[in-house]
Amino acid sequence: MRKPVGTALAVLLAVMLTPALPASASAASSPAASSSAKKSWPGNFQNVTGGRDYYIDAALGSDRAAGTSPKNAWKTLGKASATTFKPGDRILLKAGSQWNNEQLWPKGSGTTRQPITISAYGDVKRGRPYIATNGNVPSPFNANGTKNPETVGLTGAIVLRNQQGFDINNIELSNDDDFATNITTGTYVRDGIMVSINADKLAAGADTVMDHFRIHDIYVHNTDGPSSWQKIHYGAVNFQVFGSKSYKEYATGGYYFKDVRIEDNTFVNVELHAVQFAFNWFAADGADAGQYDEAGKFHEGWEQLWVRTRDLYSRDVYIGHNYAESIGQGAFQLANTKRMTVEYNEVNGFLARYDAVSCGLYLWAGADSVMQYNEVYGGPDNEYDGTPWDLEYTNFNVTYQYNYSHDNAAGWMAYMGNSSNSVARYNLSVNDNGVLVKNMLSTNYSPTYFVNNTFVYDGSDLAQVHDETFLSRVYFLNNIFYNTSRTTPTTWYRKTGALRQAVFSNNDYYEAGGVHSTQEPADPAGLRADPEFVGNPATYSTGDVKTYSTGDVKKAAARFALRKSSPLIDAGRYNPHLGTADILGTQLYYGDAPDIGVVEARRGPRVTNPVDTDPIENEGPDRVSLALGKPVTASSTHPGANGTLGAVNLTDGSLSSRWAAADDATYPITLDIDFGTDTTFSEVYLDEYTDSGTNPRVQTFSLQRWDAATGTWVTFADEANGIGHDLTVTGFGSVTTSKLRVALTGQIATEIYTPSLTEISVY
Repeated sequence: MRKPVGTALAVLLAVMLTPALPASASAASSPAASSSAKKSWPGNFQNVTGGRDYYIDAALGSDRAAGTSPKNAWKTLGKASATTFKPGDRILLKAGSQWNNEQLWPKGSGTTRQPITISAYGDVKRGRPYIATNGNVPSPFNANGTKNPETVGLTGAIVLRNQQGFDINNIELSNDDDFATNITTGTYVRDGIMVSINADKLAAGADTVMDHFRIHDIYVHNTDGPSSWQKIHYGAVNFQVFGSKSYKEYATGGYYFKDVRIEDNTFVNVELHAVQFAFNWFAADGADAGQYDEAGKFHEGWEQLWVRTRDLYSRDVYIGHNYAESIGQGAFQLANTKRMTVEYNEVNGFLARYDAVSCGLYLWAGADSVMQYNEVYGGPDNEYDGTPWDLEYTNFNVTYQYNYSHDNAAGWMAYMGNSSNSVARYNLSVNDNGVLVKNMLSTNYSPTYFVNNTFVYDGSDLAQVHDETFLSRVYFLNNIFYNTSRTTPTTWYRKTGALRQAVFSNNDYYEAGGVHSTQEPADPAGLRADPEFVGNPATYSTGDVKTYSTGDVKKAAARFALRKSSPLIDAGRYNPHLGTADILGTQLYYGDAPDIGVVEARRGPRVTNPVDTDPIENEGPDRVSLALGKPVTASSTHPGANGTLGAVNLTDGSLSSRWAAADDATYPITLDIDFGTDTTFSEVYLDEYTDSGTNPRVQTFSLQRWDAATGTWVTFADEANGIGHDLTVTGFGSVTTSKLRVALTGQIATEIYTPSLTEISVY
């Protein structure tokens, strides 16, 4: 693997060999940011992009000079910021120079073929040129705390606004006035490189798509901010779209970045993020900015479904081979992007100073993207989020594969919902001893797949495999759950019914203590065998980050390959969501069936065109509801969501659709199922709809049968303990009737909204 410029070892050696930086950013440049391996700085070579070179020398330059040669260099960044550059021009900063209390905002734009370059020239033995802005940037806020359309996006040591075609490399940046003191309060926003589209500052007819950015071989450190959410993102490298009005007031399409590469950079002690992509419309929160999706589900504005419906995604973005250490909030917080590849990044500590929630590396409101070969460790112990990865809200076709996470106290994967075709496959997790799959606050558009992952954890430290309740179908296939504890079996869930929508098949459940939990899920094709790894998992359960922080995901994963005698070889099950290769790049699959875990053994002939002859999607209860497809009449139906909240959803066999009563509905609210003929049953299943911010609402209800002889409804069951999820009502004997009524008679006292149910089944 190609190492980032500042690997963990390089940073450690730099700390050991270099005096500590003084509290002020005006201290000398850290050798950790130097590049002694370079043959020469880019600015020492001929300009091949067809533009003119401009030189800046902080010590010997003069702003009265022409700036077009090293001997006639400018002195200040202000001179460059007052200049409009042309495609192909280069802005070259002298190696070893330092600019204190200055910000670089060159004007003009380059093109794909002729970008404007910001880079270094001079003595290769000197460190990168260093811009120490010391927090001297405009505030993005008005006096009353609202965001200022004039100054948002101007908060970086290097700033680009409504500009494109730039290559920024071989620069050192900081943006803090006191390295020794952590900012915890106030309204400070300080970036390293801030690239923005400001919709309010674009001239009529101007290009709204900013194309071609290259940011590489930079070192950003010490950008500080308060430990609370200011409703604005900032970081070492920040791409953000601003607009002061609701997104509905801007045109569809446009307002995005295209063709961006951020690679081979080092980020240390920065807030909020190492790398950030996001929208920041000022009026995109709450219900007013929300919308209904095609399934009739309402999304608050902050969920940013509108990025998809209006095609506002940034696109064709590559983020790779970066090293991030001691990041205040989430290290790689990525959003609103499609066709994004994020790979070979290393995160050493995140949520280091921020008093809120986030994750190590994740994409939110994105599409058609992959996160792979990343390593994340050192996350905090956090009840909410805090995991290295996150299957976030409103993701479509997002895959996490071949990643390595370890020593993250909050767990392995946060999981929000409102997503489609989310896949996590061939990932290695060691000592992520919180919750393996944390949360699920919303239903999904299609099932989620967790396949061929290997989890090594200490059951005495693990909270649960899952803490909430899966609201939509989730498949666990060919995974290894390896509990190193000899005293405590795996705790699988915190809430009864948590795994109701989870299907487990061909997984291996290994308990070092030999005792299996009574919570362990049913898995008829599963194993309870020692996987027989080639490495010793016991050496991975010491909590010593140094033991298995490698900077090389494949090297770490190779220790979890299977010995030739492993019972997990050929014990898995094929499904197209396995993809085409394992974590080591071995093509899938060899032998009679795929193996269980992250590494496929080359045993037997390779199956070149695998076929799924036994789809896991067909698995589930064998029983068919007697109410399936039968007509339903509701006494009240919510008119919103484009008419998709009808009672027909109660007997469609899907927990992803729902019925809802109108806001002005009064109790009792009745739901009548017409079987069409006399039908005998002894069991009624009910399920309430819940989601992020939506709780169960029904306190009391009754079940009634239609008595054709008297033309009346007769109650055969009264319930006073609510419905919630997966309530099966029995004990009323056998009932024969042509119609069933579910009468919702009372509301939970703390709830103010009317009820919503996903399903009524009868057996």
